[in-house]
Amino acid sequence: MALESVIIAGGGMAGFTAARQLRDRGYTGKLTIIDPEGMPYDRPPLSKDYLLAKRDATQILLSAADWFSTHNVQVITGKVVELDVDTPTVTLLDGQQLGADKIILATGGTARRLPIPGGQLPTVLELRTMNDADHLRSVLGEGVRMAIVGAGLIGAEVASSALQLGATVTLIDPVDPPLVPAVGEVLARRLHQMHDQQGVSVVTGVPTEITVDGSGVHTISLQDGSAIEADTVLVGIGIVPDTGLAATSGLDTDNGILVDESQLTSHPNVYAIGDTARTRLADGTLLRRAEHWEHAMNTGTTVAAALLGEELPVHGASWFWSDRHGVHVEGVGSMLGEGTQVIRELEGIPVAAFRIDEQGMLAGCAAIDGGLMVRAARRIIDKQKPVNAEQLADPTFDLKKLAR
Repeated sequence: MALESVIIAGGGMAGFTAARQLRDRGYTGKLTIIDPEGMPYDRPPLSKDYLLAKRDATQILLSAADWFSTHNVQVITGKVVELDVDTPTVTLLDGQQLGADKIILATGGTARRLPIPGGQLPTVLELRTMNDADHLRSVLGEGVRMAIVGAGLIGAEVASSALQLGATVTLIDPVDPPLVPAVGEVLARRLHQMHDQQGVSVVTGVPTEITVDGSGVHTISLQDGSAIEADTVLVGIGIVPDTGLAATSGLDTDNGILVDESQLTSHPNVYAIGDTARTRLADGTLLRRAEHWEHAMNTGTTVAAALLGEELPVHGASWFWSDRHGVHVEGVGSMLGEGTQVIRELEGIPVAAFRIDEQGMLAGCAAIDGGLMVRAARRIIDKQKPVNAEQLADPTFDLKKLAR
């Protein structure tokens, strides 16, 4: 049966990519994106340039409005609250019902809240949407005391931006140093020390309670008995996949909406992509759910190919990036697992880390201000080429020689 209509519930990077790829691949049927925030926009700038007011709302749109009209993609501002997988039909919060031949769930996730007394306070902020960033910018400024719980990618980026806005920043994390799984311990240590060097107060601890007094001053109590006072508190400890719609409609879920390698859920009418999707292999093995920007693009591309009956694309090793305190961080592959860790230094300062697996193949790479190096490392990982630890450690050795 011809595919005449597709509804995409969610207009983030994954949902937008699915729509763009369907049109790029020649699909001419009815195509609708439904999202509570309306026009699709890019989330990474929220903690950086958008928060700093260096880019406005129109400058972080994933595509200009005329792209949607030119490509006949309807964007509806609304929230899908019900899904009938058999029809298939979606119901919006305003009662409107829409049907399509296939439904793509790109519902993303919600910011994870601290499971402690006070963790649900409305004054304990999160950063997930443009509105969140607008509110955060409005409460930051010269001399504002800000506490950030969670020193991962988002927490670190906001700490850097808040400093530029004049705030006094305290960064709290239970792990010292954070980001070891992403960049390895040596680079993680350097990045964490960078916070301190830039004027961020770094605290290793576990929050147990958050209170706020009548004047708006928050007190974060830590497990060791110490306490931190702040005017503004932000929690950045990851997301919870938005599986509610899928679960209530009978789709299989387990820390994500379970999909096969074509992004198909447990029902033939429904696909899922992006942060909310989790791959279940044919043998039942559940892969780790990914939350990276590129993963969202990749799954959007995959679902478009699957819907059109085309060969599924092959994606390279997973890749991420982050910016903080004037440096650019990139990573590819996995720094976790057995094998050998190799550090590349420049004038005695660690600038890159590599993981060689037990078979002598490059399995992961992370670098500070080393985008070309990471790009070459990705090609080496994808080609499964053996590597030499001495060459990886040598700052004069160009990895592109191994990537050819």
